[in-house]
Amino acid sequence: MYSELVMDHFSNPRNVGEVEDPDGVGQVGNPTCGDIMRMTIKVDDADHITEIKFKTFGCGAAVATSSMVTEMVVGKTLEEAAEISNRTVAEALGGLPPQKMHCSNLAADAVHLAIEDYLTKNGRSDEVPKVLKKASL
Repeated sequence: MYSELVMDHFSNPRNVGEVEDPDGVGQVGNPTCGDIMRMTIKVDDADHITEIKFKTFGCGAAVATSSMVTEMVVGKTLEEAAEISNRTVAEALGGLPPQKMHCSNLAADAVHLAIEDYLTKNGRSDEVPKVLKKASL
């Protein structure tokens, strides 16, 4: 049912917890299945995500997608991180069962919201549409 990579990220999740004094916070939830994901990020002066952590309440696929997205975006610019979609996260994990796509793969959305939060807190809300142009919020 799940790929080895999904099972690895579920059994050994990376970057779990909260970034201390985060620059941006994004939280999403799916009321249908109850998954909740919270991403916290640190951003440097060159707009690179230098640290990202997550807390997820949900199924194994939710934990795995949260873990995978943290590895995909660390070190990337805000624009590069915003290009990551729920589909690319699932593909990076070797796929997810169709019945898990809608309720557990919200990780990229949480990252997008953390980016939006960072830009807004820093008086750059006018940049949100440009940076998140490929995001589906």
